[in-house]
Amino acid sequence: MKSVFIDEAIKKRHPEGVALIVCRDDKKVSVTPIGWFTLCNSNPRSWAICLSNKHFSNKVISETHEFTLCLPSFAQKDAILYCGSVSGWEVDKLANCKLKTIESKKVKPPILKDSIACFECKVINAFNAGDHTIFQGEIVEAYVSNKKDKVYNLGERTLVGWDLK
Repeated sequence: MKSVFIDEAIKKRHPEGVALIVCRDDKKVSVTPIGWFTLCNSNPRSWAICLSNKHFSNKVISETHEFTLCLPSFAQKDAILYCGSVSGWEVDKLANCKLKTIESKKVKPPILKDSIACFECKVINAFNAGDHTIFQGEIVEAYVSNKKDKVYNLGERTLVGWDLK
């Protein structure tokens, strides 16, 4: 082992999974791709997601206390790249990409058709992590599809698909 700059070592985390975080305010649905997410509790089952304090989605989730987390299929790759390259403050991401939505049962943000799995979440905790907020979302409903081509981020906006068994 040798000592290196922190950013060089952090690049070794790739490949990492990708999730699409969907939130809704009174005006629009916003979609944000993230790599910083993990299951964080078993009772109640919860996801932890980490969003920049500058993101539109952070503001909306802070106000509405709910989101959906979708594990995208590789067929959604172009929409992932698009939604990660524009700001929800400036554009209606969902209106400008080919993602299809399905109404959720227990929260206002929709789930995304053609994802591998989707989870409706209600925020039960939020933690200030400096320039990011960590939201703990209790899973209140879950869905799966027959899709198997999970998306992974290799860094530098390079996405690959990997078939699940």
